[in-house]
Amino acid sequence: MSVVADVAHRLRRASLWQRLALLLFPALLVVTCIELWMTRHDALAAANAAYDRSLLGALKSIDANISTASGGLSVELPYTMFEFFELTASGQVFFRVSTSDGLVELGSADLPTPPAELKMGVPAFYDATYFGEAVRLAAYRRDLDRAPAGSTGRSVLIQVGESTRSRQEFSARFVRSAALRDGLVLAMLLCGTAIALAAALRPLSRLAREVSARTSDDLTRIAETDLPAEVRPLVAAVNQQMSRTQDLVAQQRQFLDDASHQLRTHLTTLQMQADYARREEDPAQVRVALDALGTEIGRATRSAQQLLALGRSDTVSVEPAEFDLAALLREVAVDLLPLARAKRIDLGIHSPSPEFPAVADRGLMREALGNLVTNAITYTPAEGTITLFAAGDAAGWSLNVEDSGPGIGEEERAALGQRFRRGARAGKGGFGLGLAIARSIAQRHQGELRLEAREAGPGLHAIIWWPRTPAPAAT
Repeated sequence: MSVVADVAHRLRRASLWQRLALLLFPALLVVTCIELWMTRHDALAAANAAYDRSLLGALKSIDANISTASGGLSVELPYTMFEFFELTASGQVFFRVSTSDGLVELGSADLPTPPAELKMGVPAFYDATYFGEAVRLAAYRRDLDRAPAGSTGRSVLIQVGESTRSRQEFSARFVRSAALRDGLVLAMLLCGTAIALAAALRPLSRLAREVSARTSDDLTRIAETDLPAEVRPLVAAVNQQMSRTQDLVAQQRQFLDDASHQLRTHLTTLQMQADYARREEDPAQVRVALDALGTEIGRATRSAQQLLALGRSDTVSVEPAEFDLAALLREVAVDLLPLARAKRIDLGIHSPSPEFPAVADRGLMREALGNLVTNAITYTPAEGTITLFAAGDAAGWSLNVEDSGPGIGEEERAALGQRFRRGARAGKGGFGLGLAIARSIAQRHQGELRLEAREAGPGLHAIIWWPRTPAPAAT
């Protein structure tokens, strides 16, 4: 098990060349070994087929020279054939002729008997060991014309055997030749695979050089021409990610430009008011200047807080969990109730049930709802009304803020929600970030921010909607 784990670990850390070597070379080696085993098996079968013909010839020659005419059993051995047979066998040749009752027997009486019962008139071949040496034998049994004198056996068994040394040498030469051939073929396969792989990976090497030569701010698309079909999906995914990164970089640059402009305006105003207060000698005017300075510091603080919230809504990871929307409405309303009372605004909550569960990032949703309510308090006139409520159905959930303020024209609703974009009826004190924060958080939950006209009278109905099963949020 540890060997398999070690190979898997090496495969994960190896280059493409090393992976192919670790996967392809053992496979080719196993195939080569199997082919050599099959070659050896075929070589032995061919050698047996060739040499067994000589055994069969010797067997038939002995059988042709068996006679019972004299009353006994006589055999005239073909010595010339045996001499030739011994030369081809590279060793000794053995024979045996015996009757079925074993009373008449010629030749080597202790030759190994056939492993199975012989059929009459059908020669059989088998392997055995004789005096510690491997031998190949042929056996043949047939009926005699009459039983020899002194014997009751009417059949005769003829056996001829030879050493297998010649067969083994022939098979070894054949296998060695096949091994050299297969080794050469394996080397040619590996070289051909390496050359083909190098040619196939050449577009990837060119792609790597092109990407390495790019500057750090070059996020243009990578050309997909002259690339293998298997690599194009990867390049397309990289291009898509680079497009997202390019959009994010452009968005961050725009955000930094707008934020620096917004903060620079506050700092310039603060510097001017401080200089004015230093030049004034009238205590009343100094008091007015300090009041204006405090107001501007509050506006700058609010602007900085919203900028930080906007940056957090764009970059923080979304962690959905179940929470109570009714409790969230009460929490935001209680926190902003003093600000609403200062303008004598009726800030109320309408919830369909004491508990209203939903799934989202509660911290981000609280930030979005708080910005919507703050915007509503800012633009709703004194003694107006603001209502908070939640809703949900099979598709998703929503947080709603309705106010009795001046409202927004239909042509402006699509543009609002962009950063530092304010409505035409907006007065002093806003920065155009509250709706942008709410829209960014809604989009991070795969939802949207909707701005609609209030059904009963003038005002605005702001809705944060998100689905029940949102796709994984992009970071």
